[in-house]
Amino acid sequence: MYDSRGARAAARAGALGAALLLAGCSSGGGGGGGGDEPAAGPRAAITQQPKEADPFWVNPDSNAARQVKAYAKAGKDGYAEQIRKIAAQPTGEWIGPENPEQEARGFTEAAQKSGRTALLVLYDIPHRDCGQYSQGGAADGDAYRAWIDGVAHGIQDRPATVVLEPDAVLHLVDGCTPARFAEERYDLLRGAITKLKSLKNTKVYLDAGNAGWGHPDQIYQPLQEAGVTEADGFAVNVSNFYSTQDSIAYGKQLSAKVGGKHFVIDTSRNGNGPYAGGSPDERWCNPPGRALGETPTTKTADPLVDAYLWVKRPGESDGTCKGGPQAGNWWPGYALDLARATTS
Repeated sequence: MYDSRGARAAARAGALGAALLLAGCSSGGGGGGGGDEPAAGPRAAITQQPKEADPFWVNPDSNAARQVKAYAKAGKDGYAEQIRKIAAQPTGEWIGPENPEQEARGFTEAAQKSGRTALLVLYDIPHRDCGQYSQGGAADGDAYRAWIDGVAHGIQDRPATVVLEPDAVLHLVDGCTPARFAEERYDLLRGAITKLKSLKNTKVYLDAGNAGWGHPDQIYQPLQEAGVTEADGFAVNVSNFYSTQDSIAYGKQLSAKVGGKHFVIDTSRNGNGPYAGGSPDERWCNPPGRALGETPTTKTADPLVDAYLWVKRPGESDGTCKGGPQAGNWWPGYALDLARATTS
């Protein structure tokens, strides 16, 4: 069974406040928040990163940014500076099911006002996540098409980079999603790519698994059937922990099979690589001892890699495993653990 057969953080952007655990947030998994408080640091405001290296928008009202404020208000400046490692970086905005046009418009307008590009994650495919932690998605194909239309109407001509449907192709390949849904899913993904690529300033990267699940020979034809040739490229390591080096190797092998397409890598939590303990079936789910990876940038180690991105928002749960809250909910203790384990 593959490491990646699990939930993705389906964080709902329209309900950020409901996911916050700002009170009593010194508790959490893996010991996060416990022990002596680290030394205090400066209390600079959350600002955008230099555009020449990192053109993506930093959300000043993210879960992590709110946590920084809460710790600072409580006098826990050392904790605040740890969480600032997350809050200061651009992370993916996962568009929710109810108000896709409103959310896409809000994020892209805010990004454009800052002279930046919004990073959006679309994760609403029917029969999502095979009934696991992030199960759900649109009720049917028509509902999904309407949802994609809403996202597109919200983006319009504003700059956006879209990571499309984590696991949607992979779960067809590994058998997690029943084969009877394959034809519709491929059609929906092709339609989503066509719709989004009709927008003037939107780039689209179709999710393509990670370095630990299998081999590019298993997924390149399904990716082609899903429309990757019409996209800007594909995404690897979304919500997972494989090293950047291994992700580049996997992506380059896959690129060679899909016409030299470029790709992006989710480096949000891969600083210490994948977790080797526990059940292989759930090594992807809130593993202990992980660290933040390379910060988001378009200045990467390989010309085929368009960007390192933080697609998964560090500090948000993978699911109700290892003491975590529901998938996508903010988990202060885990966020602190990730930040503390990061040396750079």
